[in-house]
Amino acid sequence: MSIRIDRRKFLMGSSALVAAGAAGVMPSWAQASSLRLTFWGGQARADRTYGVTDLYTAAKGTAVEGEFLAWNDYWPKLATQTAGGNAPDIIQMDYRYIVEYAKRNAIAPLDEFVGGALKLDGFDADQLEGGKVDGKLYGISLGANSVATLVNVSAFEEAGVEVPTNAWTLDDLMAIGEAFKAANIRGGMKAFMDGSYSEPMLDNWLRQRGKALYTADGKLGYEEADAVEWYQLWAKLREAEVCVSAEDQALDTGPLETTMVVLGKAAMMPSNSNQLVAFQAIVQDKLGMVGYPRIAAGVGGGHYRKPSMFFSVGGSSANKEAAADFINFFISDPEAAKLLGVERGIPCVAATRDVVAPTLDEQSQVALNFVANLGDLLGPLPPSPPAAAGEISESLIRTLGQEVGFGAKTPEQAGAELVTGANDILSRA
Repeated sequence: MSIRIDRRKFLMGSSALVAAGAAGVMPSWAQASSLRLTFWGGQARADRTYGVTDLYTAAKGTAVEGEFLAWNDYWPKLATQTAGGNAPDIIQMDYRYIVEYAKRNAIAPLDEFVGGALKLDGFDADQLEGGKVDGKLYGISLGANSVATLVNVSAFEEAGVEVPTNAWTLDDLMAIGEAFKAANIRGGMKAFMDGSYSEPMLDNWLRQRGKALYTADGKLGYEEADAVEWYQLWAKLREAEVCVSAEDQALDTGPLETTMVVLGKAAMMPSNSNQLVAFQAIVQDKLGMVGYPRIAAGVGGGHYRKPSMFFSVGGSSANKEAAADFINFFISDPEAAKLLGVERGIPCVAATRDVVAPTLDEQSQVALNFVANLGDLLGPLPPSPPAAAGEISESLIRTLGQEVGFGAKTPEQAGAELVTGANDILSRA
């Protein structure tokens, strides 16, 4: 967990306020409320975000106190704050949780601010729609992105293996894994992390088969046979030493620094297009990205452009309009756009994209081009996940992947438990 308050600016502002009061003049910004902001991510995201909060404070006179945490730590703390009525004013929200938080009034509808504090002219319609729950706007997308395979290009070059393209398949993954095993670089680096832990990979695999994680009415979109086959697929890859061992995968506890590519255990791992910038900031090797492997040559449609994340306003916030004003600044101010780049995804406002594009570094250009050129990999945006999707992802998909990896359960047992457990969670939600 990292909390950041710019103490130097606070002291400077306090001094200015005292001086103004002594002169009988109270500057208007002194009466503006402070705001609390929370988000998940690493230091690279934090640096960009805090650069924008500094710009906002300078422009509006409203102090913004920010806090960031790793993904695994973020949601338990936010749930505790929400339950205690002490949630921050501005909350970074994920597509899989927005329905749950909206239905529990943990985040506030923003419709009343549209056209006022929140100006959405030129905002991509599909990204705007992604932030709606039951027809009301609860989240403002901070960027469009897609799932992607993060690739250590330097490791591929060292192993003498050709980097895959968007046309690659699961059969290609097996061949690449065998080639890495034969090359035996860096103490036996494997081709891939264990993807059985990954909800986005399962989602993509199901979509390629014409199925889904969830249906539009919030039901499970696959059957036990699908789940069994999923775990069998990864058991086969694990046995062939194409993906990392269960012991190595267990080192991944959530933060980017513990992931298999960063630790040098694997040359590839599932990621998101906007994360390339953050990963490159902490990895010396050259990184790139391609789509997820196809289940067979020519099969596409598994990917989609989704809101990478949202900013929502806390349901208990006493500063909802001010929070909406900050969000508006975050997505539309030209200088803010230059600082943010595409680290949270491709900007959703056309004018902002025009400002950002000429300023992007090589890795940011790679991310932008990847999202813009998905071709036949691209399918429709699925409906927002049901309220219990987060619990299924963390408590079932991840846990069962670990248990199969360590041999505590067979793929058949895990597949049955995934479907039974998921249906039980959905029925109780």
